[in-house]
Amino acid sequence: MTTRAIRTTDAATSCDVCGRTLLRGEHAESYLDAGARRSVCELCTTRAVHEGWMQEGTTPPYHPEDTSSECRRTRLSPLLSRLPGRRSRRPVSAPNEPVASEPVPYEPVRPPVREPRHVRAVPISAHRKIARATELFNSSKHRRTVAGVSRSLGPPTVSVRPSGARASVVAVVVSWKLCWYRYEIDLSDEPSVRLADQGYKLDQLSEEQRTPNAVANETGRLEL
Repeated sequence: MTTRAIRTTDAATSCDVCGRTLLRGEHAESYLDAGARRSVCELCTTRAVHEGWMQEGTTPPYHPEDTSSECRRTRLSPLLSRLPGRRSRRPVSAPNEPVASEPVPYEPVRPPVREPRHVRAVPISAHRKIARATELFNSSKHRRTVAGVSRSLGPPTVSVRPSGARASVVAVVVSWKLCWYRYEIDLSDEPSVRLADQGYKLDQLSEEQRTPNAVANETGRLEL
């Protein structure tokens, strides 16, 4: 009896990862490594993926989180920076171009505050006009003039009467035998006492101006 050798038509396949010859009936997976085809047994598929080999007939894994604009910009920024003409562009204003400023809030213009004006009413009766004019004369500097002349010429004749020309003015005439002074006292909003005239002859005065209705003491103070 003749012995027949049993031969298989399948060529022996070895794993490109572990180097083991695959047994009969054991299937090898085909992987791509930098364009070269590799045979990997079922036990080494994990190691092949870890080495970066890609199984033939499959596509690279898809990661949805990498499709965001920020991720694409991060991956492409090193490449874009190397391209000619790709520089960071910053807006440059023209030399004479005015720079926009923030709008100034509108504030209404308020009129200036005026101080209250103290209005003094002119007395109506002649007696009140004379009394007010006497007070103003006694607080003025002209009282010292009357006091100085009185020390030389004696007590004067004093006439205090409202002026017929202006309702707010009171005339004060102080006279001696050798001279006389006539003062005008304004009783309006801004009262004032001023020397209106003077002379050296009594006949220059009217009869009313020489008729006394007040006196002056040694300090020049007038009293009705």
